[in-house]
Amino acid sequence: MAVEKEIRLSIIVPVYNRPDEVTELLESLANQTDKDFEVLIMEGDSPNRCDQVCARYTDRVNVHHHFYPKYSRSQRRNKGMDLAAGNYYLFFDSDCIIPPTYIAIVREKLQNDYVDCYGGPDSADQDFSDVQLAINYSMTSMMTTGGIRGGTKKVDKFLPRTFNMGFSKEVYDKVDGFQDIIGEDIDQSLRIREAGFTTRLIKEASLFHKRKIDLKKFYKQVNTFGKARILLTTLHPGSFKLVYLLPTCFFLGNVFLVLMALIALIARCCGDSAFGQWWWIWLLPIAFYILAIFCESLIKNKKIKVALLSILTSYIQLCGYGIGFLDEFFTRRASKKSQETIYLQQ
Repeated sequence: MAVEKEIRLSIIVPVYNRPDEVTELLESLANQTDKDFEVLIMEGDSPNRCDQVCARYTDRVNVHHHFYPKYSRSQRRNKGMDLAAGNYYLFFDSDCIIPPTYIAIVREKLQNDYVDCYGGPDSADQDFSDVQLAINYSMTSMMTTGGIRGGTKKVDKFLPRTFNMGFSKEVYDKVDGFQDIIGEDIDQSLRIREAGFTTRLIKEASLFHKRKIDLKKFYKQVNTFGKARILLTTLHPGSFKLVYLLPTCFFLGNVFLVLMALIALIARCCGDSAFGQWWWIWLLPIAFYILAIFCESLIKNKKIKVALLSILTSYIQLCGYGIGFLDEFFTRRASKKSQETIYLQQ
């Protein structure tokens, strides 16, 4: 469905203590082939603010820096929509780099086949660090996330996420803004869908996502994703899919296989050769999975080091999520905390 009205784009980016990331983001936005947009940098109580970074780009980008130290990440996104001059809001994370034709692609798609809410995939540029490439692999591979983060629409009804997401002012007026909870972007997408608006994946609207480069922080992030799934299921009971159990099953399955291998090895040492001699068979599924991860990552990234790191990041991704899911299922501790408290712990 072609739209006759003018589409005015406002990009809203919540930021906390990330001036270097904002520099790269604004540089990529300054290089857009379509420059008809505004950028609202919504900063929290950052020890290292990025207002001076924004000031350096005002002659190349229509950028506005806003400082709201008492607002959570969701509240800053919502305030950004209140302040925006546009009628269609785009959301990026501060660690994203936007390809030069991104805005032009989104505008063309919205004008030729309008959609109330869209999302796009993310990928890694080849100049990213080896750790970043490995994390990107584990977050986007069919063998880890099943493509649920934007590479495919087949795993689930597509739910845009705020590293690459956009929706109209009409959506905001009816559905309201992001809630101050963990998993706020999935909750927003579900509420948009439940309100009857159309949602679509625009595969051509891809961007580069640098993600967190610290493996410890990466674990905390995916652990939070697992916790958020419990809260989202409580808020949207019909949204739960069996695929969301896969990381938890993966974690428990690996624990079971390793324990059985240890029990068999102990039995062998104690003289039970009938059971103990085949102790290594229990580890074969793990070995085959590790080999598959290594080969797929090697084919995609063409680096042995990245392929080896991908094994580690894939296990962090799946086990971290599974542990978070189990922890929240039995304790419900994260659901009682504010969004900012949880994210600042990362």
